[in-house]
Amino acid sequence: MEKELIINSTPSEVEIALLEDSKLVELHNQKSNTNFQVGDIFLGRIRKLMPGLNAAFVDIGHKKDAFLHYTDLGPKLRSLLKYTQGTIDGSQNTPSLDRFKILPEIIKTGKIDQVLAKKQNILVQVLKEPISTKGPRLSCEITIPGRYLVLTPFNEVVAVSKKIGSSEERERLRVLVESIRPKGFGLIVRTAAQGKKVADLHEELSIMLGKWGQVHNQLKGGEAPLKLLSELDKATSILRDILNESFNKIVVNDRELYGTVKDFMSSISPEQVRIVKHHRSGKPIFESFGVNRQIKSSFGKTATMPSGAYLVIEHTEAMHVIDVN
Repeated sequence: MEKELIINSTPSEVEIALLEDSKLVELHNQKSNTNFQVGDIFLGRIRKLMPGLNAAFVDIGHKKDAFLHYTDLGPKLRSLLKYTQGTIDGSQNTPSLDRFKILPEIIKTGKIDQVLAKKQNILVQVLKEPISTKGPRLSCEITIPGRYLVLTPFNEVVAVSKKIGSSEERERLRVLVESIRPKGFGLIVRTAAQGKKVADLHEELSIMLGKWGQVHNQLKGGEAPLKLLSELDKATSILRDILNESFNKIVVNDRELYGTVKDFMSSISPEQVRIVKHHRSGKPIFESFGVNRQIKSSFGKTATMPSGAYLVIEHTEAMHVIDVN
């Protein structure tokens, strides 16, 4: 199977298409001027509690308050709140959690007004970007992702991707990661970690702990709303998350972004830098690779089925309506 990543950059947005044997299987879009993308970490302030929704509205600097549901608070909320306030007022003077006392977990079926208060400072991460008339959706389960590992503060669990088929390899990675896991942190081992040595994993862990340190330093004396850590741009974050040896080609139409992607590839997979290409043709990149045609057929109102039937899909403010013919 031939896998290609086609990146179309314009002044207003970046579109990323994943092709398998020239067939469009994923399409990602990022507006160029967004300050609120998935993975960004903010210091927010509770604006309003909504017991009926079991949710809170949080000010993170967007024109629309962000939405935080009880189910997205995570079991370690009390520890997160303690760390956040302690760092702001100076009593938590280090990003290390070696001596930090993890507090009891909150229950899954609790009420929002039992664990949060109006005007309270809270550390949050963007779960969904703002769309239409809605603000961002947030989570308090903070994660700092890398290519091989994901760092999870206040959670001392090591989890290994089930996509790693070999049970021996999963156990090897679990033992390796447990040996380097800092106290007070958990780690998720990603599929890309297969076959990696402890030195590779430790190097990435150091980078992620450095980002956590950046969050800590920004929090010191901070006033909400405040962005503490930005996620990678969409193109490089997708490369980090899905790149593997099966990719044959990465094509970028913008020279500056081409350089950025090439530099990022040099840092995470030097042997694959050669597959990064700059699209120089006068023909638009999505036209050259047949992406626009597939977008129109896949995302139009009518979707044709292989059996001959077709669907008519209409989007309204309240719902999607699907007519089967």
